[in-house]
Amino acid sequence: MPLIKYEDRNFRKRSLELITMANEIIREFQAARYNLTLRQLYYQLVTVNAIENKQTEYDNLGRLISNARRAGLVDWIAIVDRTRELRSLPHWDDAPDAITAIADQYRLNLWQTQDTYVEVWFEKDALLGVFERASDRVDVPYFSCRGYPSDSEVWAAARRFSRMSRLGKDCVILHFGDHDPSGLDMTRDIGARIALFNGPDVDVRRLALNMNQVETYQLPENPAKESDSRYTEYCATYGTESSWELDALRPTVLGRMVRDAIDGVVDRIAWDDALHEQAQTRGLLRVVSTRFGDVEKFLRKRWPDDVAAAVNSGNDGLYDEEEDEGDDA
Repeated sequence: MPLIKYEDRNFRKRSLELITMANEIIREFQAARYNLTLRQLYYQLVTVNAIENKQTEYDNLGRLISNARRAGLVDWIAIVDRTRELRSLPHWDDAPDAITAIADQYRLNLWQTQDTYVEVWFEKDALLGVFERASDRVDVPYFSCRGYPSDSEVWAAARRFSRMSRLGKDCVILHFGDHDPSGLDMTRDIGARIALFNGPDVDVRRLALNMNQVETYQLPENPAKESDSRYTEYCATYGTESSWELDALRPTVLGRMVRDAIDGVVDRIAWDDALHEQAQTRGLLRVVSTRFGDVEKFLRKRWPDDVAAAVNSGNDGLYDEEEDEGDDA
């Protein structure tokens, strides 16, 4: 937990109380091995009535957390910005290290022998880390729609589901969105556009956010957007001008929803058989990693010409041969 001080700052009593509460929430999330976005932290504080649910409070919290970090009072890695990150190619120390990495990453398609094909779709990028973890645990593809998904993505999904349907699989989308006029309509829209693009009959299941969850978890409300074309119908249907955001639910709750939904469709025997086969292959790869020197000697002795050709086929240049050589501007 890196608390690194870069500046001296004096905080008012109220600010220190908020920092203390924020750190308690951070520790709780870290204990469950989750990082938070600033927006998730904000909603957790709103839920316990520590701050009001309005934009000015969100902005103030952002400034407070930034100052608290610089003053060494808040963990630098506990709150993440999922919209900005450095990307690079992977590297390994040597061949055994690479093979060990491959062993850890080796996965069979656990759904290959299942009668159902499942994807997780969610409305906003801010929850990418939450659904990435929940989906990876059950080997399910996941997709951040960023609101209404584009026609390009829905068209591609229709083709994808069609392939799965031809293999005899039932197709399911587990959808998560805000409880507001557009967030609710997105669930309908996904199914309608998949059908429009000649996709198969896909079961689009809205797992959240639903009114029973709003009531159960006593989520903080927001005013629904009057500018939304679906506002009037929304208010008539739900008898309220309030809306609720998916971010307000705890990651553990969202993860449990994904797991429970998967438990309802998975063939456990076929699943466990695939896991067993996967574990066996991972074990063999780890043996190859620890005995790489012996494997290399065997290959060089048994197939010297093939090894020599393979070793000499690599491209050691700074740029690969397919690099475009565009005109300098």
